[in-house]
Amino acid sequence: MAGFQVARLDEIDEIDDARCRFRPVRHHLGITTFGVNAMSARADGDRLITEHEHGEAEPESSEELYVVTAGHATFEVGGESVDAPTGTLVRVDAGIKRTAFAKTAGTTVLCIGGAAPGKPYEVSGWELFVPLFPLFESGDYEEGADRAQALIADDPPYAYVYYNTACFESRAGRTDAAIAHLQRAVELSPPLKKLARDDEDLAALREHAAFAEITGD
Repeated sequence: MAGFQVARLDEIDEIDDARCRFRPVRHHLGITTFGVNAMSARADGDRLITEHEHGEAEPESSEELYVVTAGHATFEVGGESVDAPTGTLVRVDAGIKRTAFAKTAGTTVLCIGGAAPGKPYEVSGWELFVPLFPLFESGDYEEGADRAQALIADDPPYAYVYYNTACFESRAGRTDAAIAHLQRAVELSPPLKKLARDDEDLAALREHAAFAEITGD
């Protein structure tokens, strides 16, 4: 075994979450100790980073590093505008609102993140589930639950893939399947017990004894 891998960004298929497109570098290379994705603009003005804010209460919150590897971007971080030509590095703390836009087509930003301070990095597999999120927002739970089956067919070691599958199934009225997949999610990541207890997407499961056993209530 060589002990290293080589890849070009254009070899990695883009994923579109209906807000921004990105290339799942971590998943493509099988990286397990930190997260990394790449966003490239197809046209001038494209949004490169989805506007978001990691709250301190989120267990996965961590600082992130953005590296402009090509082109020219403009970041909006904590209410301030940052001009970012090729070679610029922008580090952002957890809890700070951020987004970025490409000034020119072809602008590429690499996003690198780890775990919350003092905690080990945990591979969640969220990249795989991103294409299904628009179905959740539109209320197409049946279709989402059906498409999620392909993601768990090979029993991936990703807790959030199982958790989100359970959320789709719970909303679609597939109680038994949702219970089974929530159980698998908690087996892979015990901290999800706390999230599941108050998650309204799993409300349909709360009257079942198995739910209390899974969440520790």
